[in-house]
Amino acid sequence: MVRICVIHGPNLNLLGVRDPEVYGSHTLAEINREIENLAQELEVEVRIIQYNSEGEIIEALHDAREWADAIIINPAAYTHYSVAIRDAIQAVRLPTIEVHLSNIYAREEFRHHSITAPVVYGQISGFGVNSYLLALRAAKDVVQKRWR
Repeated sequence: MVRICVIHGPNLNLLGVRDPEVYGSHTLAEINREIENLAQELEVEVRIIQYNSEGEIIEALHDAREWADAIIINPAAYTHYSVAIRDAIQAVRLPTIEVHLSNIYAREEFRHHSITAPVVYGQISGFGVNSYLLALRAAKDVVQKRWR
């Protein structure tokens, strides 16, 4: 069975309350349920975590190296400046997909640059909850093609 680590970054625990016009009205719990439902349908094991702290995200990436086949990460604000998260993604050497609920390229100028994008397998942004669901399908596909 394909095992995927889903990491939600800072402030995503406030979804449903924080800027619903940007991030949508789904809560993090609702997004997690949709991820878990699709994972069950795809016969994929997921472990979902959320951290506000950069260090905890890095620890989660390191931990995923020991059990996961792929990572889906929404680094949130860390996308734009965390060299440490970028380095951790690169170091664990697992196929990683970066996701964002909003289209970061249609927002403020500082959000147009992702420091993590060059070290991930791909990036999906702007599709709300579907960004995660598309990433889950893609991660499974990437892992299965690596094993063939």
